[in-house]
Amino acid sequence: MGWSLRRFSLTKAVPLAISRGTTAQVEHLELTFSMDGYSGRGETGGFDTGHRAFSTDQLALELEALLPKLGDVDPADRQQLAPLLQPLSPPARCAVDLALWDWWGQRLEQPVWRLFGLDGHRPVATSVTLGLGSVDAVLSRLQRWWRQLPATRIKLKLGSADGCDHDRALLEAVAQALQEQAQQQQQPMELQVDANGGWSLDQAKAMQTSLHQAGVVLLEQPMAALLDPDRDTAAFAALKPHCAMALVADESCWDLQDLLRLAPHVDGVNLKLLKSGGLSEAWLMAQVAQRLDLNLMIGCYSDSVLLNGAAAQLLPLIRWPDLDSHLNLVDDPYQGLDLVGDQLRAPAAAGLGISRAS
Repeated sequence: MGWSLRRFSLTKAVPLAISRGTTAQVEHLELTFSMDGYSGRGETGGFDTGHRAFSTDQLALELEALLPKLGDVDPADRQQLAPLLQPLSPPARCAVDLALWDWWGQRLEQPVWRLFGLDGHRPVATSVTLGLGSVDAVLSRLQRWWRQLPATRIKLKLGSADGCDHDRALLEAVAQALQEQAQQQQQPMELQVDANGGWSLDQAKAMQTSLHQAGVVLLEQPMAALLDPDRDTAAFAALKPHCAMALVADESCWDLQDLLRLAPHVDGVNLKLLKSGGLSEAWLMAQVAQRLDLNLMIGCYSDSVLLNGAAAQLLPLIRWPDLDSHLNLVDDPYQGLDLVGDQLRAPAAAGLGISRAS
């Protein structure tokens, strides 16, 4: 039995700009657990949501301190492991959680989605992301996506530092491009908007008419996430009566407790494994969301096929997949997350179903 940790770089073909900044390259960590002839892998990396931030160096230190404590622990005994994993930050815990699920699924010769009792054969179209920029640059990025795949779900980043007038110009231009594409391809197009907390409550209210006119189907995290849960919830509660489209929480929703406090005031939440601490918490959140009739998005940061393949284990429960980060990488070291058109399907191989690229 052994654990190992390695660093690797991920480089975007097109840098992504959102309201909080621009990302062109990141450094991530691969955590590997080997036992009984099987090796499970998990991925993690630093990220910043505006109100919480984690560096890859910090995550490496957490994991390096943890690994000696795992030597004598039965990896199949998650109850025994829980006290060791609980103090970790969510993204550090994610790496361990994914490596253990990957190993366990391989040992049982089943994909993780089957261990969850899900139908992993159902394909779902993923959105592809347009970052902030000039109108011409954003339209050029859209055309590049369409040269790469027949994308029918477009997520437009708004919350520009140039203000709501620039956001409206982007909305109008992208909506027009989608309308023309729909007519040419004879299939519907879906426009989503993610402000990444770039608006005030008043701005979010003021943008509603423009969003509606553009045919936007969902609005994700319009206001900045707040560390004070009561104030954070109050912002969604204040906007909800004015929002005619689905209102989705992302940066504000990390775990089951967040999901429960936000559920009365949103139409959906965005599950991200680095926020939830891995598949275990995300799977629990997904089950509770079903009971609450809450729709689910599953998203990514600057993640490889490994992390997105782990997230894809939950695809059968997801209305709005947003797993496109690996499609914008030039040096992804993994393979196994197949795309047919713009539709993703949970990997069929055992464990997470992801392997090192040859």
